[in-house]
Amino acid sequence: MNLGRITGQVRIVGAGLLGASIGHGLRAKGVDVILHDASRTTATLAIDYGAGRAPQADDKPSLVIVAVPPDVTAEVVARELMAWPQATVTDVASVKVGVIDELIALGADLDRYVGSHPLAGRERGGAISARADLFIGRPWVIGRGEPFRRRAIEDVVIELGAIPVTMSASEHDDAVALISHVPQVVASLLAHRLAGASDAAVGLAGQGLRDTTRIASSAPELWVQILGANAGPVASVLREFQAELAVAIEALENPDAPGSRRALAEVLAGGNDGVARIPGKHGTSKQFSRLVVIIDDKPGQLARLLTEIGEANVNMEDLRLEHSPGAQFGLAEISVLPEKEATLLSELEARGWKIAETFA
Repeated sequence: MNLGRITGQVRIVGAGLLGASIGHGLRAKGVDVILHDASRTTATLAIDYGAGRAPQADDKPSLVIVAVPPDVTAEVVARELMAWPQATVTDVASVKVGVIDELIALGADLDRYVGSHPLAGRERGGAISARADLFIGRPWVIGRGEPFRRRAIEDVVIELGAIPVTMSASEHDDAVALISHVPQVVASLLAHRLAGASDAAVGLAGQGLRDTTRIASSAPELWVQILGANAGPVASVLREFQAELAVAIEALENPDAPGSRRALAEVLAGGNDGVARIPGKHGTSKQFSRLVVIIDDKPGQLARLLTEIGEANVNMEDLRLEHSPGAQFGLAEISVLPEKEATLLSELEARGWKIAETFA
């Protein structure tokens, strides 16, 4: 029995990563989750993994969540609105304006529709990659609409541990162009440079390259749809990016020309300013101190390090690992609040850990 905020059935259409993850999260809260997918194999797989149950003839969902590819989202939303005349219907597509425009063209009942979008995901898709904790601490945009309908979606967001954020469709699309869609393009372009690189060059890759290319492994088929649906805002940001890139290229081609080094410095400093605005842990902008700890490449060493950080009564805000193939050690970059840095440094050194670097 569901003892949380959601009392009715929730129908999820689309049993891929997002749909199945929502199903897992709601099922863990005792919600009756109905799973449907155009692919019977996909639906069966997600059900076998416990993300929900198969539809039944007497189903009466109070909320329908559409989690299908962007190019068919509006069509499926319109169909679900017709099929369940009492239900609130939302979608989790990463673009909102195009969906609304298409729903209007289809003559759909927009009074019961409120678009939404969880800012969460993984490089690998599909039901097999779904996780109940995928949305914890992540923003989840909820569009404007009738308050009763919005509350139904907000209840789901809160149950899944996400943070509800209200935005209009156009505000959302402009925002995700900057923080999600353009990074995908830039990461893919950078990673493409590696395709023709020598094995020796690629072998030198460190955490910086891994960080900046991580999302380049995402599925091209899905991203073609996303970028096409949000083409205008993405192109606008890329034009600004292109202009600054041109400044950097000109300065590098003439490094001794008057103003070249200043131009490069301003490009790099602008990056510092932008990074400082990225929300940190728990959605607040914080500057953490970081310690880089050397870890021997032996079983149990990372677990020991994390245990001893806890024993030092220090809360770890973030963790990044780096280990090059063939190396006999790895590096663990530990982020903590600045006031805890000295304590942690002292405790780790007293326990025999080697600190490679500390920086704020």
